[in-house]
Amino acid sequence: MAVTSREIRSPRRMSSIAVPRPALGNSAYIVTGLLAVLALYVLVSALVGWGQTLLDDWRYGRPRTFHLTAEVGRAEETVGPTRLIAMNLDRQVLILEIPGGDVNKTRTIVGPYLVGANEDLTPITMRLADMNSDGLSDLIVGIKNEEIVYLNRGDSFGLVTAEERQQILRQMPGR
Repeated sequence: MAVTSREIRSPRRMSSIAVPRPALGNSAYIVTGLLAVLALYVLVSALVGWGQTLLDDWRYGRPRTFHLTAEVGRAEETVGPTRLIAMNLDRQVLILEIPGGDVNKTRTIVGPYLVGANEDLTPITMRLADMNSDGLSDLIVGIKNEEIVYLNRGDSFGLVTAEERQQILRQMPGR
């Protein structure tokens, strides 16, 4: 039996062929929406990170530098106040103490090494406060959410010992 072209193209035969429809429904819209939200989140996060880096560049420069000028009880302060300069030099925290503004008597305090991605862009801040109630301003160095205390020993700043730390904690209110 031979098949003619008329039989293949007959409307009766075409109507019996069922074309399957995709059963996606609303799930395609939900997945597309979630992907769009994820892409927007990544874009906004990158933009906020770039803006924070730009703001830190304006505020602290490159390498990250912070200056503080105050009288901290040095004998050389008859000429002027002591200048403290904190720097993040390629992830190494470095603090220069220039007593009385006399650069010939500059002291260097070597701080911690910062480990992690983009830590060379982390700003270092400083403040002065009398932590051990001896009447001398102690140096508090801020790195991200951490603070390192350097006690004023009269002629230089030094890290807190375990005994000094316990004494400071006992003096703090609410402890």
